[in-house]
Parts: sequence; C-alpha cells; structure tokens
Amino acid sequence: MRLPVASFRFSPLLLAGLTLATPLPAPAADAAQPEAAIATPSVTRLDPAAVDAWVEQVRQRFEVPGIAIAVVQDGKVLLERGWGVRELGRPEPVDEHTLFAIASNTKAFTAASLSMLADEGKLSMDDRVLDHLPDFRMSDPYVTSQMRIRDLLTHRSGLGLGAGDLLFWPGSTYGNEEVVRRLKDVPLKTGLREAYAYDNILYAVATRVIEKVSGQSYAQFLQQRFFAPLGMDGTRFNADALRPGDPAATGHAKADFTTLKPTFPLTWHNAAGAGGIYSSVHDMSRWMRAQLAGGTFTDSQGQEQRLFSAKRQKEMWSLISPMPIVEPSVPELAAAKPDFLGYGEGWISSSFRGEKLVWHTGGWPGMVSRVTLVPGRNLGIVVLTNQEAGGAFNALTMQILDAFLQPAQRTDWIAAYAAAADKARAKADEAWQKRVAARDAHSKPSLPLAGYAGTWRDPWYGDVEIAQEGGRLRMRFKASPLLVGTLQHWQHDTFLVKWDDRTLNGDAFVTFTLDADGKPREARMEAASEMTDFSFDFQDLVLTPVP
Repeated sequence: MRLPVASFRFSPLLLAGLTLATPLPAPAADAAQPEAAIATPSVTRLDPAAVDAWVEQVRQRFEVPGIAIAVVQDGKVLLERGWGVRELGRPEPVDEHTLFAIASNTKAFTAASLSMLADEGKLSMDDRVLDHLPDFRMSDPYVTSQMRIRDLLTHRSGLGLGAGDLLFWPGSTYGNEEVVRRLKDVPLKTGLREAYAYDNILYAVATRVIEKVSGQSYAQFLQQRFFAPLGMDGTRFNADALRPGDPAATGHAKADFTTLKPTFPLTWHNAAGAGGIYSSVHDMSRWMRAQLAGGTFTDSQGQEQRLFSAKRQKEMWSLISPMPIVEPSVPELAAAKPDFLGYGEGWISSSFRGEKLVWHTGGWPGMVSRVTLVPGRNLGIVVLTNQEAGGAFNALTMQILDAFLQPAQRTDWIAAYAAAADKARAKADEAWQKRVAARDAHSKPSLPLAGYAGTWRDPWYGDVEIAQEGGRLRMRFKASPLLVGTLQHWQHDTFLVKWDDRTLNGDAFVTFTLDADGKPREARMEAASEMTDFSFDFQDLVLTPVP
C-alpha cells in the first residue's frame, strides 16, 4: 500500500509525493475549540474553466484515464465532478459518483472508529492492545506488552517500512485473524516509539480491536456509524462489497513501467481497515465536511449530529510521530517543502504557505488518491485517479490550494511534479544500468536448476514453492495467487524473478546461499527496481528449505 503516500501500492512514488508535496503550518488553535470551529472564512477563487484545463493537462502529462475531484468550503460543495473514462477502451465516463479504491485514505475511518469507541467509554486510546486482544503478539515481548491502541495508528511501533505487507499485498488467501497471528514473526527494525516507519499491518490489528469491542464486523460498523448517517450511499466497505451496476473505475498501471494497461482486481478482505474502502468524490465530500465541522453533520431531519468528540478529532489531527523532511527532488518543488511534518491518528499534518494541512494519500493497484483538509480555511479537497501516478493527484491538489491561498508567487505544480517524475524515472533507470554493468553475465549457478527447487518457508509469510518446469524455474508464493513468476539466472546464485502479471512492477532478485556441503541453506530477496512499491517487502523474507 503505498503510503503517504499504504497508503497502499506505489509506495516509493507516493512516499516521495508525500514528503515533497507536504504543505506547511497554520496559527495554533485555541485548545478549547476544535480546529474547524476557528476557521477563517475565505473568498472562493476556484475557476471551473481553470480546473478543466489543469485536469486535462494532468491527464495527458501523467497518462491518467480518469480523474474525479471534489472541493468543499464552509460546509458547501464548490466542485464535484469527473473527467475521462473509468477504463481505457470503454466509453463509461468518470463522474462525481464513480467509485475508486481510496486505499490508505481508509485509515482515517479506522482511526475515527476507535475514537468513537473511546468517546463511548468502551476503550481508551491508552489501553494496551492486549487488554482487548489477549492473543496479540509482536516479535518482541516488551513491545507486545507495551503496545497501546494509539500505537496501532501512528507508525512508530518498531516495524520497518511496509513490514508484513506481503501477507495481503498484492492479495492473499489469509484471513484477517491469520494476518494478525503472523505478526508475531514479522521482524522489528527499531525500538517502540523510536522512529517513524509507515506500516499497514497494525491497521489490520486495529480492525480486529474495533470488531471485538463493538461486537460488529468492521463492515457493519462503517455502514451504521459513517456511511448511512453521512449519506455516503455509494460507498462500499471493500471490493468484495461492490454490487452489480456500481459505477466502479478500473485501475491502470504501466506494465514494465512502460505500457499503460488495466490492472488485476484486488480486495483487501484481510486488512480492510488499512485500505479497503471504495468511494466517490460525491461521498467523500460529505466525509470532508464532517471532518471540517469538528466531527458534526446535519442529518436528513435537519438536526445536528456528532460522529466523534472535538477532543478526539484534535488528537487525530495532532502530530504524534515526526516524519523526516527531505529536500525537494527538483527545484520546482521548493515551495512544497513543509516547516513541519508528522503523522497523527490516520492523518498526516504538515504546513504549506503558512497554513496547516491535514491530509493523507492512498495507493492501490492502478488507483491513487489524496484527501487534503485546510482547517484554517475550512477547505477540503479530494482527488481520485485510476492510474498509478502520484504526481497527478499532488499537482492538482496543489494547483487548487494555490487558487485559494493566492500566493504572491505562483508555482506551476503540474510542471513541477512532471519534472520530479522524470527525475525519479531517470534515477531508477540509471540505478538499473549500474546493476546491469556490474553483472557477471558469464557466471553459472553453483547447482543444476533442480538443486534450487523445493518448498521454502519464511517464519512470517509462510511457504514459497520453487519448481522446475520445462527447463526453467517457476516461483509461487503459496498464499498469494498473483505472485507467480519465472526465475531467470542473473549471476552466480542470484536469479531474477519476473512475475507473470507485468502490471505488478515488482520483479525481485532471489539470492541463494549454500552450506558447507553445497546444499541450499537460505534464500533472500530484494526488489529489482527503485520504482517498485514498498508494499513488496521482499527484503524482510528469510526463506529456508523445508525438508
């Protein structure tokens, strides 16, 4: 799940977009009031014709088949529409009701669910996870005993970036309980609360906490506590809940990073709280308005209702886990560099042109998105797309922000993010050429191909099968139907696995280590390209042969 950018998929690009496109701070709010309550009214400066031009420019430059945008301010919808098509080669247009996977933007709903239960006294954010899930285990007993409910949301558990994502990315047969059970063997990289590292698997744990405490399935909780009250009638819990006739977009990715194609279908049935929801900009505009109103909304009878307390919202929007601020990759992005940047509970906080932003991104196979709130302006922007181009949603978000903030010096954000994308691609190409140059192409593997075949097991993922078929080696991740590919000899005892589905863009090196008797002892993996999504956490696998 690409994050902040998993979110989910497309993590490197999304992650880069996250740190580079993170806007900056607003004046501190009165602690006694929700931030939305002290918003400063602003004059609308959104020209629909300008938005049309920006979107079409972005669609062409980043090759995005379809885009939908909603903009809300002061409790009103200023813009809600779509452009392009749901799927290449088909006529169905994208409109305000088109459903996209919002991926890691789901995390804000998960955090809000726990907040509602805290408001009701059914749990405290400072409760130990063990208090509610006695079978919960991390790989370190101390971390297990000290993990709090809040820690599930803030990416400072000690897990590495994307740790454990292969348990559900890019889809697996494991259930939610099995994913959580296997967490006990996922390695830690730092101490508890020592450093920020984005993960998805602890949101799978959070999903179980919600179900245990509420007595409802996560799907039921979302439907009864958010979707129905807010009138988010088209929104679905995850891809499994899509109904015949639902106007769902199809994701698109560049197979082998070159040719744009529809991607494979996917559902996060086993980690829905990390990134499962499908929604539209029409429905997401209702979510943003409730957020900006301090957790309140007006029901169908005209009565004001509350989702969660202002206190809880303030904590969700707070900066709990500081995130590193990096220099922009290109000079054109200089104005995007934030003064502060950090993760709260399901939201990121940063600054932009003197305003505090509360935001998140989402990455899914073929679909990436961004939700951005500007509490000081009572402004919300959501951009949903059906192509894996983080520069597209970032560029459009920033163009719209500048339309409201009216800086003295404007930035052409479309050109800026295009330059960043070009540089990232060039950097990845250069890194690949260095690998090719360093390769000993004339070397031979130490063993005949059959010597590497067999069942290999990782403590947290499970079994991976390598079989000799028709004079070649084939690799299958037993619980991951999409991770099936061919091993091509690279050099010495290293092979390159090329997955059958070329839209995965997740090819990886597999290096075998032999023991003193010349028998395979261990296999380690690493992504072959710098452009591969971080949710392919191959580097955490330690595969050993099963006798």
